[in-house]
Amino acid sequence: MSWLTDHTLLPAEPWILLIALVGAACIGMSKAGLAGTATLNVVIMAKIFGAKPSVGVVLPMLIVADFLGFMINRGGGSWRRVWPMVPPAVAGVLIGWLLLDRIDNATARVVIGWLILALLAFNVVLDRRREQLLALTRHRTFAWGMGWTAGCTTMLANAAGPVMTVYLLSQRLEKNEHLGVFSRFFLFINLFKLPFSGNVGLVTAKSLLTNAVLLPGVLAGVALGWWILRRTGQRAFETTLAWLTAFAAVWLIAG
Repeated sequence: MSWLTDHTLLPAEPWILLIALVGAACIGMSKAGLAGTATLNVVIMAKIFGAKPSVGVVLPMLIVADFLGFMINRGGGSWRRVWPMVPPAVAGVLIGWLLLDRIDNATARVVIGWLILALLAFNVVLDRRREQLLALTRHRTFAWGMGWTAGCTTMLANAAGPVMTVYLLSQRLEKNEHLGVFSRFFLFINLFKLPFSGNVGLVTAKSLLTNAVLLPGVLAGVALGWWILRRTGQRAFETTLAWLTAFAAVWLIAG
């Protein structure tokens, strides 16, 4: 275990390594389609590595999982649905990068958690007042606002999965299309984030070796998430995502 402390960011305690592997599995499950588990990973990794260092530890694992998620879900969705979200998301990443050294990460997590709960509440209202609010969800301003929010939250805390989940649920996409758009968006945005995270010293040689140790957890999580979703119907899929997202947001606030 001494090798871990000398060459990675992991502590020597075996039980902490096990918890970190659970966090890595949450990354894989989120990229297979269970987006709420991504926020569970944010909390787990922040507690093990510290708030800001965890952002750099998690990002390369997210990118690996994004590639796998894209390969699994490439038959659904299209890049055409992603491109309108790209300009505001890129702007959000740039704002998050500028704020990274100016905002306490614990504060950022609380703000993001409450934002996610507010978005979930909006989705409940949308379910009940669909005809009155349908035009709002199809307006470019709504898409740009959600894209900007996703970009900013992913740069600050790798916590944009639930934001995109709420947005895509509001669009009432069929499950395969939902997963295809989700995986394409994050494959693009996490690759775009990488040089900015390296610029502020969050991705280092030690963090990359930490990724190598935790990679089996990511792969196991992708396989488990894919297995669960293949056995889940559309309504159950939407309900599961909503509850996982709400739970993760509350944990984010409490964490």
